[in-house]
Amino acid sequence: MNQKNPYTETRQAVLAKALPEVAFEGWSKNLLRQAITAAEIDAAMAGLAFARGVDTLIETFSMQGDGEMLAALPAPDDMKIRARITEAVWQRLLVDSAHIEAARRAAGYLSVPGRQKLAADLLFQTAHHMWRWAGDTATDYNYYSKRLILSGVIASTRLYWFDDDSEDFVKTRGFLERRIANVMQFEKVKAQARGWSEKIHGDKAPFDGLIGALAKMRYREG
Repeated sequence: MNQKNPYTETRQAVLAKALPEVAFEGWSKNLLRQAITAAEIDAAMAGLAFARGVDTLIETFSMQGDGEMLAALPAPDDMKIRARITEAVWQRLLVDSAHIEAARRAAGYLSVPGRQKLAADLLFQTAHHMWRWAGDTATDYNYYSKRLILSGVIASTRLYWFDDDSEDFVKTRGFLERRIANVMQFEKVKAQARGWSEKIHGDKAPFDGLIGALAKMRYREG
């Protein structure tokens, strides 16, 4: 989780001061300035650690949540893949529940035009950690397709969760399980489509080309 980055501790210290104030200040330059002052970080270090400003603070928040999720997840040995992915997404929500207003405002911040690439990258990284924990070792087109699809599940489930007032978020749990079921159905259709493509074209290029195009979209500048 970027532990070798020399600015990790500085960013985490500033985030710790920022989180209690997000509900009042939002993810803003003013919040960042206040948190840097409260954490007693000198201006030179702050400038280096937060070269991208609030974007870096949001990124730190997401990475911290991913780390806490991985720490909370059990060993997946006896779990089927569907249960593993469901549990991973659920644990990620539970981690955010400690800072639900911060998570809500982060979603709002990332929805602003010009921030789509950051939003997509953070979702992709969260999905990547989930798949790696679940035991996925794919390196071909499946690497991207699994993470892109799961990114959509995470995003839609989180939006549903923000408005869920049911006890223990039971409605969100049901929504998540339905979304995962839909994904599993899609995976079956995708496998069939790849088979049809190979039969028709004699190789897998057309289908893999589609996945490749989707993967490249992630790196396009927003």
